[in-house]
Amino acid sequence: MDLVDLIAEKRFLGQEFLTWLWWKSEERGGVVALPADGDIVIVFEKHMLLEYGEGDNNEKLICRGLQTELQEARTGLVMGKKLEQARIQLVHNDYEWNFTMAAALMEFRNVKLPKTAGPDNANDPEEQEGMVLERIFLFEELVRIVLSLFRVFLKMRVSDQWREELLKMREWVALAAKA
Repeated sequence: MDLVDLIAEKRFLGQEFLTWLWWKSEERGGVVALPADGDIVIVFEKHMLLEYGEGDNNEKLICRGLQTELQEARTGLVMGKKLEQARIQLVHNDYEWNFTMAAALMEFRNVKLPKTAGPDNANDPEEQEGMVLERIFLFEELVRIVLSLFRVFLKMRVSDQWREELLKMREWVALAAKA
């Protein structure tokens, strides 16, 4: 089995993670608990891409709006479409990230890092280096938090509690699609 086949075979895991994260973000009004970090705020916003089928039979549904509490996206889930991409706002401590997560490869796209204080002297090489290092830290922090969320998901996914969690998610999808 080559890498492309392996990715295609395992892409469902990223799709399930995104769907689970969307559900978790709405379960407590946008607040998701992380064991080491405490509560973080996650809001799914503006844009979602759902897919169904493979190859020539692949269908895509793009949902856009101020909030993705869109009927289309939830109805798509009811119809068996999989969440493939979502625009997410993540807030932790005093930092706010905005990014798009593509499920198949767990790929970060269009990342907007938190605003930071500008340099006092933009011509100072040390201050420029400090700004670059701060941006690297902020990107690494985003990846660390998302990976922590993924670990929580994986622990749940392989546990005996997954069936119960899945039932709750299906109820959420069904209720939201009817609303």
